[in-house]
Amino acid sequence: MARLKLFHGLVRQYEDVADHLVVYIEEAHPSDGWVSSDAPYQIPRHRCLEDRLGAARLMHLEVPGCAVVVDNMENASNAAYGAYFDRLYVLHDGKIVYQGGRGPEGYRISELRDWLHQYRQTLLLLLEEEDEQEEEEEEEPSEVVEVMDV
Repeated sequence: MARLKLFHGLVRQYEDVADHLVVYIEEAHPSDGWVSSDAPYQIPRHRCLEDRLGAARLMHLEVPGCAVVVDNMENASNAAYGAYFDRLYVLHDGKIVYQGGRGPEGYRISELRDWLHQYRQTLLLLLEEEDEQEEEEEEEPSEVVEVMDV
C-alpha cells in the first residue's frame, strides 16, 4: 500500500498533464495463497468477477480521484502488459511511450515522476511557441483589398 500512496501523490502532482488509471489485476498476495504480512486487507483469490470488483473497490479507496478498472478473469490486461503484479505505463495516442519495470523491483515511482516532469516541460515549451506564433500573426499587417464600383 505504500507504493499506492506514492502513486496517489503522483496522480495529484501531474493531473494537469495526464489522466491516470489503475487496472486491478489478479491479487498478488491472496489471503488463501501467498500471504503478505503487511497487507492492510485480507483478500482471498478471486473466484469470479464480483470478487475482483470488490477488491478493486477497496483499492479505489486508496487512490481517490483516480479511475480504477478491473482486468477480466482471463487476466488479459495482465498478460498484454506484463504487469505481474504491478507496473507503470504511459500511453499517448494509443502507443506506449513509457514502460516501467516489472514490480515489485522495477516499480519506480521516481522514474515515472521524472518522465512526467520532462513531459510537462515539453508541453510548456510547445505552448510558449504557439503563443509566440499567435502574437507574430497578430502583429503582421493585414492586406486590405479595396473594391471599386465601376
